[in-house]
This record gives sequence, structure tokens and C-alpha cells, in this order.
Amino acid sequence: MPTDYNFLPKGLKSPQGWYDRGHLPHFDGGPIPQFLTFRLHDSVPQELIEKWKTTLSDIQFRKSVEKFLDAGHGSCYLKHRGVARMVADSLKFHDGKKYELDAWVIMPNHLHFLVTPFEGVDLATIAHSIKSYTSHEANKILGRTGRFWQVEPFDRYIRSAKHYASVVRYIENNPVKAGLCKTAGEWRFSSAFVNES
Repeated sequence: MPTDYNFLPKGLKSPQGWYDRGHLPHFDGGPIPQFLTFRLHDSVPQELIEKWKTTLSDIQFRKSVEKFLDAGHGSCYLKHRGVARMVADSLKFHDGKKYELDAWVIMPNHLHFLVTPFEGVDLATIAHSIKSYTSHEANKILGRTGRFWQVEPFDRYIRSAKHYASVVRYIENNPVKAGLCKTAGEWRFSSAFVNES
């Protein structure tokens, strides 16, 4: 198989394309913006995910997961300020090295972020490096052991400028939608945070 991927359509510079790691489909298209969601291990029970996948359309499935997450189920370890700060720092650490970080928010039981991977950096590498480091550090902070994140993230590639703007709005307004604050700028662990001090 050729290693020069210039034969691929513009914007699709990864040979990976669509792939499946067990439960969810993923798309790695090279340096195109990607919307990712990491859920805590107990935020949505796997049997509920399996039921929804077999009974709901894709849109209904996503909305059901979003609603369940925003209701704050599970351990909500990301409410711990030290854990949230460490996760935010980890996202920012990779900004400019593995990807361009466009928007992000840390909710009590999940994390949303929008990144554009750099050439030669695949989505699985980005997800693994963030999840591996933050799970280890979070467990140290919390004095616990065991799984921290759900095994597979949700990811969605950005299809247009309109989709990109919609995803940024969704990410930054997630705390408002979940009833955790009145304006996006109030939520400390978000790219929308406005520090007025």
C-alpha cells in the first residue's frame, strides 16, 4: 500500500477514514476539525447505550445521550476543581503541538472539545494521550483506582463552516443548557469563560 496519501481527496489525508474500535464508528480524515466527547466511565450505562443504538435513529440517539449526560448522572468526578483544572491544562498542553484547540468545556461527567489535528497526528493518538494522562492524574487527585473514562469517545468530523459554528456554540453553551450557569462566560472550565478579576 502506498505511504504517500496525495491520491486522497483534499482534506482527507489519512488512510484510516471510517473505522470501528468495538462500539462506535469513528472517522479520521487527517487535519479536519473534529468534535469529541469523553464521558466518565459511569455517566451513561453501557446497556442503555446499547438499547438506544438499536431502538433510536442516529439523531435521537445523540440527543438521548446528551440529555442523560446533562442530567448529571454518575460519579461526576469532573466537578472536583482540581480534576477539572488538570483536564483543562491537559487539553491546552497539546494545543499547538498535536492539534489546534478551537473550543472546549468540562462538564461534571463529560468533556466536549473541538480540535483540528495537525498533519500526521491521528484522532486515536489525540484521544489516547489525553485520556491516559488525565485518568491517571484524576485518580491520584481523587485517591481512587480503576477506570475513569468510558473506553471509546464520541467523535464527529466537521462538515462545513455552519456546522463548525454550531458545534462551538453547542460546546460553550452546554453548561447553560444543563442549568449550571446563566451565561456561557460564567463557566470557569470552558473556552467561553470570561475572567473579570
